[in-house]
This record gives sequence, C-alpha cells and structure tokens, in this order.
Amino acid sequence: MKKIVLPLLPALLLPAVAVLPARAADFASYEECLATTVKTADDTMTASRIRQACDAYLPPVPDAAAAAPAEPVADSLANGELPAVSRRVRYESKTEDNLFTITPHKPNYILLASYNNNLNGEGLELEDGELDQTEIKFQLSFKVPLVKDLLGEDNGDLFAAYTMRSFWQAYNSDISSPFRETNHEPEIFFALRSDREFFGWHNPFVLAGFSHQSNGRSGTLSRSWNRLYLDFLFERGNFALSFKPWYRLPEDSKAFPGDPGGDDNPDISSYLGYGELTGAWSNGDHTVSLMLRNNLRSNHNRGAVELGWSFPLGATMPLRGYLQYFNGYGESMIDYNSSVNRIGFGLLLTDWL
Repeated sequence: MKKIVLPLLPALLLPAVAVLPARAADFASYEECLATTVKTADDTMTASRIRQACDAYLPPVPDAAAAAPAEPVADSLANGELPAVSRRVRYESKTEDNLFTITPHKPNYILLASYNNNLNGEGLELEDGELDQTEIKFQLSFKVPLVKDLLGEDNGDLFAAYTMRSFWQAYNSDISSPFRETNHEPEIFFALRSDREFFGWHNPFVLAGFSHQSNGRSGTLSRSWNRLYLDFLFERGNFALSFKPWYRLPEDSKAFPGDPGGDDNPDISSYLGYGELTGAWSNGDHTVSLMLRNNLRSNHNRGAVELGWSFPLGATMPLRGYLQYFNGYGESMIDYNSSVNRIGFGLLLTDWL
C-alpha cells in the first residue's frame, strides 16, 4: 500500500497547492491576481477555484446603510425644499406600481359624528322627525394609473379614479339604521406636465378629465350628471391650490316624469356652479383645507364652502383626527338643491397633502 499511495500524494496535492494565493504583497488587485493565476494554474484547476484563490484581494464591501446616500426626497421633505403638490406626486410614485397598495385620489375619511340641520330623507319612506340629524359620513377615494408617459417621460399619464361618499343613519336604530344617500363618482383623466409660473405660484400639472357622478338610484330619485373638466394645480411651499372649471355635458329633457333616458336634474349647474376652488396648507402634522364653489350669478346666487382640519391623535396612532364643516348646496346628490349646514368630526386615513 505504501508504494502505491506515496507516489500519488504529489498528484493529489497539486491542485490544492496551485490554488494557494501568493502573498498579499505579490498582487496589487483582485484583477491582477486573476490574470496571473490563470496563466500559471494547472490545467486541472477550475475557474471557480481560481476565483476562490483570489478572494483575499477583493476590496472590502462597504456597509450598505452607511454607504447609501440619503434619499433625495427625504432630504427635500426635511428641509422643506419640495413644494406641496410635487411632494405628494413623489410619494404617490413610490406606490403606484405596487399591486398591494391603493393610491388615494381625494381625502379618505370617516366622520363618526356629523350633525346636519337639514336632512333629506327622500326614498326612505319616512315621516317627519324620523331621521337623526347626527349621522356618519364617510368618503373613500382612490386612483390607478392605466398608461404612463404617453407624451414623453413623466408626462401624459392616464388615470382612472373612483370616489364614494356616503351618509349613514348609523345611530338611528328605530328605522334600522339605513344609508340615507350614497354618491358615486368614477373618473378618467390625463395628468399633463406644465411647469409654469404664475405670480410666484408654480403650476406643475394640469389634469384633463371626464367625470360621471350619480346617486345610483332610479326613477324620480335618480340624480346624475356628466362633466368635462380641467384641473390646474398650483404650489408654493406648503400651500397647494386647485382651480377646477368644468363643463356639464348636456342631456335631453325627460319625455315624462321618471323617464330613465332624460336629464335627472336639469338645474344642477345653478346650484353647483361651473367649477370649484380648493386650497390646502400643511404645517408639520396639521393640514387645513378650504373648498369654495359658486354659480357666479347675481340673481339667485348659490354656492358652498367646506373647511377641513386634520391633526395628529398621538405619537403611537397612525390615523389622524379630522374636523369638517360644510355650508351650502351640493353636499350630496339627493339634496343638491337644498342648503345644508353640517359639522362633523372623526378620523382621516389620507389627506390632500
């Protein structure tokens, strides 16, 4: 056995000896080690073992957390460099391609107690006094990108959106706590980049879209309208402004009461007007918003104002408190032609800014 094994030892050890790297001083870099080892290695030496032989010359891997530069967006937000609208767009761009997240469109909230001095109970077959003036109001609103960059890089994105606003007689157990009214608004719109300046305000985007709004009822309780709109978005520091004029698409008059093909509410523009102005200001953890709407008529002037304030509830609570006041016409479709005065408080899921 000794005569057989000993002559084989040099051959068995040769590959192992061949992969031993030279001293650190012999090579200046990993690449130089590879080049030299390939030239001098035995024919039986594999590429994998050559790389292993030169591992000692690989540069040290820096710590990922220490080496990664601070995220530009985070720096911008911390220093207040990114204006309000651009800040929201940048945040949204981080989640739009994630199938497990929903991108908000308008604010999402629930007013746990909302007092209205002029409720409309049409369609509920109730007698006077059976409606509670305190109810729950909530809004769910989201959007999804359909196509991106139709007009070039970061320009001409096509979106679909949906907003639902509901009024719930949750505390009215005497009439089985019905939903008094629910409004639906699907939209489709283009986000067009502008990058213009007007009197110190930056106009980063103009939205051009189509909106259908209805209460989902039929017959004499049906309320609906279709609009084309432009939405000019402005920003200045932590202020954001939306100027949104619209054009109502005309419909034929009803041939008879309850005609499903006719105009449900031909006078709605005289109450909701031809556009709205919305502003929002963010200051730390607090955001204040204001919506103004008016029919711009000297006779029978009508409009609406909505004021909102969101605020933190505590360091450990992700949801925010929300206080909302509304006065005027058009808070809901069923009573678009009745002036209401409402105040409510609750929780906010997503804000304007």
